[in-house]
Amino acid sequence: MTVYTATVTSPVNIATLKYWGKRDTKLNLPTNSSISVTLSQNDLRTLTSAACSEEYESNRLFLNRKLESMETPRLIEVLKDLKKLREKVENSEGNEHLPKLSQLNLLIVSENNFPTAAGLASSAAGLSALVKAISKLYELPDSLSEISKIARKGSGSACRSLFGGYVAWEMGELSNGEDSKAVEIAPLEHWPNIKALILVVSAHKKDVSSTSGMQLTVKTSDLFNYRINNIVPQRFEEMKKSILEKDFNKFAELTMKDSNSFHSTCLDSYPPIFYLNDYSRRIIRLVHLINEKSVKENGKIIVAYTFDAGPNAVLYYEEENEKTILNVFYKILSEVTGWDAQKFDFKNQEYSKGQLILSDEEIDYSIKDGISRVILTQVGPGPQDSEESLIDVASGKPKFSS
Repeated sequence: MTVYTATVTSPVNIATLKYWGKRDTKLNLPTNSSISVTLSQNDLRTLTSAACSEEYESNRLFLNRKLESMETPRLIEVLKDLKKLREKVENSEGNEHLPKLSQLNLLIVSENNFPTAAGLASSAAGLSALVKAISKLYELPDSLSEISKIARKGSGSACRSLFGGYVAWEMGELSNGEDSKAVEIAPLEHWPNIKALILVVSAHKKDVSSTSGMQLTVKTSDLFNYRINNIVPQRFEEMKKSILEKDFNKFAELTMKDSNSFHSTCLDSYPPIFYLNDYSRRIIRLVHLINEKSVKENGKIIVAYTFDAGPNAVLYYEEENEKTILNVFYKILSEVTGWDAQKFDFKNQEYSKGQLILSDEEIDYSIKDGISRVILTQVGPGPQDSEESLIDVASGKPKFSS
């Protein structure tokens, strides 16, 4: 049998200016523009293989070795759009020799190296990987911004994961969504020293999904319209400027304010949506205490928190302040998994002396009771081609079943 395959990895992105609310649920058109940082795939990534063959009797999707439905409205739209682009390639002059891949059923096999549906942007990585893998399989010539409009239909934030570095999702104005796409603000190389410490507060599935939460907020929150009309447009421009100028002080302030603003609209929904928990709030207080001390001593903010639709904290900082920040959290969370002893020798004098910005009395050690894992990562590139296929070419089956 002839099996055509392609494999890619795709990253998680964490928004610093949040997307929350849709003006069109079918097309996944947002009510506001957003900005995100793409994270390294060494730590958080989806690996996806796509294949097509005349032998496949139906479309099939395996996520983390579990068969999932491909008959959801969003996936149907995504596949339809990708097949149309492939048909266009096949019907172009001079391409008569190309195999008619657009007419074949697909097998998609995907694996995450992090918890799914736990507030770690798994849908963004997963849908962007699916779209990029099929685009590679179909040898589509379209730009990433064009492809991002298709990824957006599957999962709004997925469009941002098609780029590395610092990314904007421009909300657009057209009703058909043709101008609602992701664009690069700056590549990874522009500001490569941004690091992130992720504190996994809960790896369980969220009580309220992002989709349900957005619909409730749009419908019931009085703060929501004020946020999208009066706060986000100006903040969008200010945050882009802070990235282009590598102004961490401003970037951090805007990131924390926007996280607070987003969660305020969730609390203002009726009934209220509680994505943060007590441990999330304790982390927020600790970050502000670190920054207050730093501002007094050095005149600058050195760490920023942001929380997506879940209790997990993502803390951004510049590499030059890594020892100071990690020392505080290592003192609290030294027994939690995820610390890389090869990179961070916290027993070494370089870390243990002269780096603590807070005294033992100022540190909230109760945070350790709510954290299951830490992830040390940094800004990273967009999707990458991979030789690590999840599909056996000879049999055309997922490798775990062959």
